[in-house]
Amino acid sequence: MLIGTYQHNIDPKGRVIMPAKFREELGDIFYATKGKDSTITVLSKEAWDELGKKIAAMPSSKTVQITRFLFSSAAELVPDKQGRVLIPQALREYAGLDKDVVINGTGSKVEIWDSKAWDEYNKALSDQEVYEIMDELAL
Repeated sequence: MLIGTYQHNIDPKGRVIMPAKFREELGDIFYATKGKDSTITVLSKEAWDELGKKIAAMPSSKTVQITRFLFSSAAELVPDKQGRVLIPQALREYAGLDKDVVINGTGSKVEIWDSKAWDEYNKALSDQEVYEIMDELAL
């Protein structure tokens, strides 16, 4: 399970260190694409393949927009010896990534956020909404 929050910097070449714990779960090759809330979503090869199968099983009239959104911006990521991955310029622009980023595990996927956007998201998060869901989960 992908859990935890890590703060990192993007270097001038657009590379960021993917935390070792995430690399262990994601494998040697993983995929990045546009995510919700102007983030980058990172999936393992298995999860990426499963997503492709789910989309392929749906009528193309329903999937044309999501296919364009997800696959046209997607990138295969292969960590170098230092654990760095190159985030393509188009994805960095989409997520507003400049230097400081937050890399979060969210169970089955990883999200890469601009640090300021992550802070703003957390400030705007409604405790009441979270507490209601926690009650449903009996936490």
